[in-house]
Amino acid sequence: MKRLLWWLIAGSRGGKNRARIIEALHERPYNVNQLSNELDLDYKTVKHHIDVLDSHDIINSSDEKRYGSLYFLSNRMEEKYSIFQEILSKMRK
Repeated sequence: MKRLLWWLIAGSRGGKNRARIIEALHERPYNVNQLSNELDLDYKTVKHHIDVLDSHDIINSSDEKRYGSLYFLSNRMEEKYSIFQEILSKMRK
């Protein structure tokens, strides 16, 4: 998991935005529009990062049809959130 998170955040383009999305989803579930507004990012940018995170089992989604799917951290990611924080602290030094 540590290797995967390092690659998703530090080793690929857009990692800072992915880190911001993970931090936001740690606080509460969001849909793509909400994340776009909350983080002041383009909808397409957020959607791209959501798709990447989803494909690596970092996040899960609800089946909400009315307002769009809500995204939240997977149990796997919640359990390993301290690893994520460790990676962020190394990046910010």
